Parts: sequence; structure tokens; C-alpha cells
Amino acid sequence: MEYRIATIDDIDMLTTTRIEVLRAANKLDNLTDMAEVEAASRDYYKKALEDGSHVAILVTDGDTFVGAGGVSYYEVMPTYHNPSGKKAYIMNMYTNPQYRRQGIAIKTLDMLVKDAKGKGIEQISLEATDMGKPLYEKYGFTPMNAEMELVNAD
Repeated sequence: MEYRIATIDDIDMLTTTRIEVLRAANKLDNLTDMAEVEAASRDYYKKALEDGSHVAILVTDGDTFVGAGGVSYYEVMPTYHNPSGKKAYIMNMYTNPQYRRQGIAIKTLDMLVKDAKGKGIEQISLEATDMGKPLYEKYGFTPMNAEMELVNAD
């Protein structure tokens, strides 16, 4: 297995992977139109890989795509518990079903967490699917109780 940090040259693979992850996480079939999300994801990767606000890990086995993960970096107002205001959000974790249960996701996650900590970021969060939750709990992530979300704010 080869684990490597993605570059702008990997934008096609990153965008394809992003759509695969979204289809799997949202239980969408291949007939669901994802053209708008695909174009927006491509634009996101172009900007974020260039300015360093996103780091993606790609995992391959020879020429076979095996998995991926990413971390987005952002900043909020400083707080007592986070004086820098810098935060990291793990996302787009995916392992090809044929390669699951081989430690690929935990290694990818560890690389992303180490990247964030190497930047001095201690506040790292993620949104977990039911399938991914045990992996994240094993790593040490815990549920967040204080956050709220406004959905469909029309």
C-alpha cells in the first residue's frame, strides 16, 4: 500500500472519490445527478490544495485506488480553550470495500491527525457515519454535546 499526500495533479481522483464517498454516505445510487456537487468539489480542491486549507491522503495498491481521507483547516474567533482559533475537520474518509478491515482507514486517520497537530491545531472534529463511528471512537474521538445546527433555514 502506498499512502501519499495528494497534489493538484490528483484532482480527478480526488473529485471522483468525493462523489463515491457522498453516494455511499447518503445511500445514493449511480442515477442520482451529482454534476453540481462534482463541479463544486473540483473547484474546492483547486483552491484548497493551492492555499493549504485542505490536505488529502490517497491510498493505492499499485494502480488500484484503495482509500482516501482529508482534513480541512479553518479559523474561528479565539476562545479560552482554543486561543489560536484554528480548527481542523476530518472528512472524506473512504476505503474500497475490498480493502476494508486491514487498518487502512486508521492509518489514514492517523496521518491526518498528525498533520493537524503538526500545524499546532488541537481542536479536530469530524462527522461520523454509523460504519465509521467505531473507528473514530477507537482512535479517541468522542461525541460533541454542545454544538447545534440550523437545518433548512429558509
